[in-house]
Amino acid sequence: MKSATLFDAIFAAQRDSQTAALYERREMTYADLRAETIRAAEVFNALNLQPGERIAILLNDSPEFIASFIAIQSLGAIAVPINMALSAAEQRLILNDCGARSAIVEADTCQTLLTNASDSLRQLDRVLIVSREPDFEVPRIEGASCELFAEAPRKALGPDFPAQSSTDASFILYTSGSTGEAKGAVHCQRDVFYTNQTYCREVLRLRAGDRLFSSSRLPFAYGLGNSFSFPLLNGLTTVLCHEKPTPEVISHIFSQYRPTIFFAVPVVFNLLLERHRVDPLDCSSLRLCVSAGEALPAAIGEEWQRTFGVPVLDGIGSTEMLHMWMSNHEGEVRYGSSGKLLSGYEARLQDQNGGPTPEGEVGNLWVKGASAASGYWQRPEATVRTFVEDWVRTGDLYARNEDGYWFHMGRSDDCFKSSGQWVSPVEVEGILIRHPVVSATAVVEDFDENGLPCACAFVVRGEVESDDAELEEQLRKMAGEALPRFKRPRHYYFVSALPYTATGKVQRFKLREELRARNTII
Repeated sequence: MKSATLFDAIFAAQRDSQTAALYERREMTYADLRAETIRAAEVFNALNLQPGERIAILLNDSPEFIASFIAIQSLGAIAVPINMALSAAEQRLILNDCGARSAIVEADTCQTLLTNASDSLRQLDRVLIVSREPDFEVPRIEGASCELFAEAPRKALGPDFPAQSSTDASFILYTSGSTGEAKGAVHCQRDVFYTNQTYCREVLRLRAGDRLFSSSRLPFAYGLGNSFSFPLLNGLTTVLCHEKPTPEVISHIFSQYRPTIFFAVPVVFNLLLERHRVDPLDCSSLRLCVSAGEALPAAIGEEWQRTFGVPVLDGIGSTEMLHMWMSNHEGEVRYGSSGKLLSGYEARLQDQNGGPTPEGEVGNLWVKGASAASGYWQRPEATVRTFVEDWVRTGDLYARNEDGYWFHMGRSDDCFKSSGQWVSPVEVEGILIRHPVVSATAVVEDFDENGLPCACAFVVRGEVESDDAELEEQLRKMAGEALPRFKRPRHYYFVSALPYTATGKVQRFKLREELRARNTII
């Protein structure tokens, strides 16, 4: 029996005249978006896709992204959205890992991604370019066919899209997860429907006229639910923005498009509060705000609600589970907590030996629910470590109180999140160690003056004499040139030696203890 599909669920006939998306001063109805999706499907159909073939999407948040995402899956292929904020090298690694032979790419990204990359992109041979400039010149890439998406050949569709099973792999979302290694969580369309039935209906409780805007982008699991599945599965309106969501851009969207629900990570809420102190922010259209990606410091949530009269519902989700399984609820907000477990999910805390954690104590969080990915794309060992029977190992340390509220206590491994995105200490250390004066370095999680997570570097100098302030300036410059902002160390401490185990591993927990001691003294 043919399963319910995203295309059928989103483009119900009675919605044709309703507003599906607000974008670049355009108002797209569901009929408009449906036509855009069919056009995209005809372009992809002309590529003679094979069932299960991966198609990469490197697009900013836009109608083209949504149309491509739906069309690819409707044809029985697998959509692979790729984070536009990654470096070209990181994007190429994902393209190679998923084995995509075709990609739809923003014109400006095409230049950096494909230029001089024929040797490093092993499978990619067909590139559809989305240009928003009238005179864009299509690049010539050795070994790859490039053409403008708007001018690409089309192949008419049959009366119906191919029949699909509810468990067919439909899209892959990449996450660095707890190891710093890019891994693709494999999801099916059924998972999208499940998050709509659970988180969306229980927490958001959408109303007629709601407009949803997310500063977290569509390639993220969090953003995909916020800007795609929740508004469109429920016949409401998504507000799309192709620009980087700076405080200035977000302020403009609040004023122009009047969203009713706003999604962001904690650092964005803090930046908006800072902007509001010098340039008032118009939040009068908002009825609800949502935070995820990392724990929301209680002080930020409380200040936001005090300033704008709008609660911020903090919660926890993951790429492996597609969206949130734990959240605060309107009227029951406990700032500093991740809220309560949602209906349709189970959670448990385990100690280091795999036994149950005593009530009130900190343990390793495991979660279970029908939105879980089937595993990681071509990563059997990582899949076995994370997906155990029907449970998913989150890598987070949590405690639960007697009222059923859950509290994030950190990570059970060395990776951590900053600005809602994973930071691998090994990656940052690999940059800093390149300085000729540095003999050793270790990066751990710290917190800035607002209680938000950030990277901190402990640095051991070599034999060469150097001034700490000058060396710190040089290291900041190196990190600034090689790493995105959220990965750059905010603090630097110069020490004579790092603590090691007998086997030569850095004892990061001792460094975190030292940070806590330093912060306590301060």
